[in-house]
Amino acid sequence: MANRHLSRSIAMQSLYEWDFRGRDDNKLDEIIEKDINEFGPGMEDSSFVNDLVRNTLKNRNQIDKLIEKCAPEWPLDQVTVVDRNILRLGIYELVFGNYEEVPPKVAINEAIELAKSFGGESSGRFVNGVLGTIYRELGEPMKDDTSKNHKGSGDNKTDENGKSEEAK
Repeated sequence: MANRHLSRSIAMQSLYEWDFRGRDDNKLDEIIEKDINEFGPGMEDSSFVNDLVRNTLKNRNQIDKLIEKCAPEWPLDQVTVVDRNILRLGIYELVFGNYEEVPPKVAINEAIELAKSFGGESSGRFVNGVLGTIYRELGEPMKDDTSKNHKGSGDNKTDENGKSEEAK
């Protein structure tokens, strides 16, 4: 699981850099490759990083609309670049991802952990609030699933609303 967390971290950094450098799709391959080499040296399989970045951007218009809907007091261009791209990545996994691979609560927890690591003081709470709202609007998929395959890492516990225990 640590490899998936590292992959998400690299994907978020690549999305951040793509956004910060003017959203030039022609430089995306270069950005991803550079970030994998810099932040994941020796990473054997970078396909998860590539899939996350490309699929997040492929669905960006729908993702951005969800951010605007669920955080109306924060226009998208006023959300910090870090928080905006953590939300994009988290929403991609939450809304468009494969629940068998990444259960919704795991997607939320991973985004919160990225926000705590890379964002500002209130980033974790902000990301948790937006993703929690989306999760509830989706009808809380897999809410009652306690099967071994869907518990996540065990380090990131969530309550019935999908909120991280650490984020409370």
